[in-house]
Amino acid sequence: IVPTFCASNKTWGVDIDEIYAPVNFQNDHWIAIWISIPKRHIIVWDSIVKHISKAELDEIIEPFLTMVPYLLVECASTDEERIKYSLEPFTYERQTVGVPQCIAGDCGVYALKYMECHALGYISFPAAFCEKNVKQIREKMAHDIFHETPGFEGIEDKSSYYNDLDTYG
Repeated sequence: IVPTFCASNKTWGVDIDEIYAPVNFQNDHWIAIWISIPKRHIIVWDSIVKHISKAELDEIIEPFLTMVPYLLVECASTDEERIKYSLEPFTYERQTVGVPQCIAGDCGVYALKYMECHALGYISFPAAFCEKNVKQIREKMAHDIFHETPGFEGIEDKSSYYNDLDTYG
């Protein structure tokens, strides 16, 4: 159920080795996960480590540990692909060293930024990724998302589009 404009037609474990996802905790906190299919392992990045206990994190991540292997087996397009996967659960860890921390209210921005930095190949998170710069990071992220929205490029008078959204009026 992916819109046609963004369907990749790629297969997990064949064309795609890594999956990134934001995960919500109790409707008040966001964390990011990186799923490595070849390693059968999940890394959790959390901007407020003390917000989620180890037991709570185990409960949040457990569905991913069992669901991803199941999806790999069930969605394999051939028997050969199906055989190379196991239903054995993935493992996980919460990375804490070198993970920028934030204050309440910025965890969603941090979760998205963790995924972006890692997907772009950063070995460690850049020094500029910090609470001092979160306002600019948030604004740039909103700008980038807005301008990547399908159909935006066809609007000649973009100022009227902003006014129609009733966000700057």
